[in-house]
Formats: sequence, C-alpha cells, structure tokens
Amino acid sequence: MSTSAAFVIVGAGLAGAKAAEALRDKDFDGTIVLIGEEHQLPYERPPLSKEFLAGKKTLEDFTVKPRSWYHEHEIDLRLGNRVVSVDPSGHNVTLADGASLGYDKLLLATGSRSRRLPIRGADAPRVHYLRTVEDASALDSVLASGDSLAVVGAGWIGMEVAAAARQRGVDVTVVESAALPLLAGLGAENAAVFADLHREHGVDLRTGATVAEITTAGGAAAGLRLGDGSQIRADAVLVAVGAQPNIELAQHAGLSTGDGGVLVDTGLRSSDPDIYAVGDIAAAQHSLFGTRIRTEHWANALKQPAVATSGMLGEAAEYTELPYFFTDQYDLGMEYVGYAPRYARVVFRGDPAGREYTSFWLDDDNRVLAGMNVNIWDGLDDIKALINAQAPVNPDRLTT
Repeated sequence: MSTSAAFVIVGAGLAGAKAAEALRDKDFDGTIVLIGEEHQLPYERPPLSKEFLAGKKTLEDFTVKPRSWYHEHEIDLRLGNRVVSVDPSGHNVTLADGASLGYDKLLLATGSRSRRLPIRGADAPRVHYLRTVEDASALDSVLASGDSLAVVGAGWIGMEVAAAARQRGVDVTVVESAALPLLAGLGAENAAVFADLHREHGVDLRTGATVAEITTAGGAAAGLRLGDGSQIRADAVLVAVGAQPNIELAQHAGLSTGDGGVLVDTGLRSSDPDIYAVGDIAAAQHSLFGTRIRTEHWANALKQPAVATSGMLGEAAEYTELPYFFTDQYDLGMEYVGYAPRYARVVFRGDPAGREYTSFWLDDDNRVLAGMNVNIWDGLDDIKALINAQAPVNPDRLTT
C-alpha cells in the first residue's frame, strides 16, 4: 500500500483503536485518522458493568492505549467529533465540525447505543443507561449513596449491574418480560442458574412482567409501574433493554444492511469494496456455521480489526473466530463459546446447582454448537475443538 494512502476509522472504541494498532503493526505507513464521538481515549466497555462499578478498576486500567501512543505512531486521533456522512463515490467523509476527509479505505467501527424505552418517564432525571464511562460514573454515584435501584431488563448489563449493586448493599429490583433472566442467550436450562443466583443474593427478581411507566416524583424517577398495575419504589432506575447498532451512516451511504447490522463477508468487507465494518455493527458471514452472525461482544471488537485491516491492505484474510463472551456475577465466573440460537438439547458435566459445571448445546445430530464453563477455568480449547469438528458426539461421554 502506498505511503500516500489514507485510511479513516470511524469509531474510537476498542475496535477502532485495535484497527489503528493493527495497521501500524502491519507496517502501513500511510495516514490513519481515528474519529470518535466521546472525549475519552478509546477504552474497553466490559469493565463498566463489572470491575468499575465494583470499585476494582478505574478508567485508566481499561484504556486501550495512552495518549502518547497515538502521537508516537502518528495516528490522527480526533475525539469529541463524529462523522455525519460518508460519500463512497467520492471516497470522503464529512465531520460534524465541517471537515471533509478523503480516504482510500474506510473502516466503520461505530458500535451501538443503549435502546430507549418508549414509555412515560424514560428520560426523567435519575433514569440511567449504561454505555459510556460517564454513564457508569453516574450509576456509581447512585450505588455509593446506597439508594435503591430498579433495573428494567435482565440481560447481561442488567444482571451484572444488579450483582455489583447488591455487593455494595443496595436494594435491587429487576423486572424482566421473559420467564427467566438471560433466557435469549442461554436458554431455560442455564438461565435458571442465574435466576437462583440473584435471588439468593437478595435481588427482587420479577419475571414475566412488563413496565408500563417509570414513575416520577418532583420530576425525577421514583420507581416503576408495571403492566399489572403494581408499583415498585426506587430511588433510581437503570434501563438495560439491549443495544441499538449504529448503522445509520452505513445505510445513508447505501451499504447493504440486514440482520441488524452492516452486511459483510468473511473478510469483513461490506458491499462497497473499499469499506469494512467490525464490532457490534458487523453482520459477518461465518464459514463454519454457514450464516451471518452479529454479536455485541468484546471479543469481536478485539479480534475482528486484525482481519479487516489485512483486507484493507490487500491481503487475504477471513474471520473464523467462534463467538465468545464472559460474565462475572457475585462468585460466579462464566465463559461461553459457540453459536446456538437454536438447539435440540443441553448436556451438563457437573452440577448446575453447585454452580461449577460445563454446559454443552447440541443440535439434532448431536453436534456441539456451543459450550459454557461456569467457575471452571480450563477446557475452553476442548470445547472449541468439538465445535469446529462439526462431528456427532456421544452425549453420555460429555457428562464425564
């Protein structure tokens, strides 16, 4: 690639920072512009609902690189700014400050934002969302004050915050429309483990319930009114009902979108050969599963940039990593790998009631689709090997 080439990266989170790093590691010596809306240096987001709220880590601990690194590696870092439009035919982007930048290759790493609730009170003071470090700092102040907290949504963010809050002595009520927390991601067999875990730690977990309104007093959030008319009093409310991928730039630029994201091939290239997408927004074709997969997990932001930047440099590359995520809640640590939106059965090795076990998701042919270790810190490579083999297994042998 010519030294006169210019690469623009839109989104200065973990994925954007890792892309800039990968380009320099691959000896690209052209121009790199990294643009982000936040004023903070690029940082990782998983600690926001875990170690940060638990008081175990500060922002500096999970900042990807110090400011000096960007200067030393000649990265044109533009924070507190955003790209408002992309012109693929002209190969340029326009920024909110009026600047126009030309590019040879463009990488979209725009991430996602918290979904809002279309109900009364959703934007009242003391209603919190968790996406940025500023969000986490505001929520940390609530936990430090000892105020009671109502959480709307029992997904990963909601349950991790609930755990952090209870460990700090905060009264917590969680409201979830599904029958169990984390049901969509884990299925009933494993979701029940997390329901029991939180109830044992004093969370008032209300499943199969809907929220009709965030009630207010003096203009600020004061709790929830549920669909059945019952009310929950709380000093603050966290809305954790999922994320909305930031794909508007791609849509307005005419890129192909679907499956909730920007459609990319196994090399993470979009419908425009000079534009790539990574992280939360990438709906990527996966050769092993034969389908597109889009996941909002840290592992994609960490590992996809190496593949995308290879393609930007004209090298053949394919993203073959299995989806991976982890959580820490109370004394439970978990790692999950694989992809099982539909499955035939779940097999356990160990006792889920004791919360030290491995779970396997199998299809109709007894092939392993996914696996999860709970409080077990080895064997993940073996699970990956079973998934990648795509061969039938004896379910009985998985239990021993």
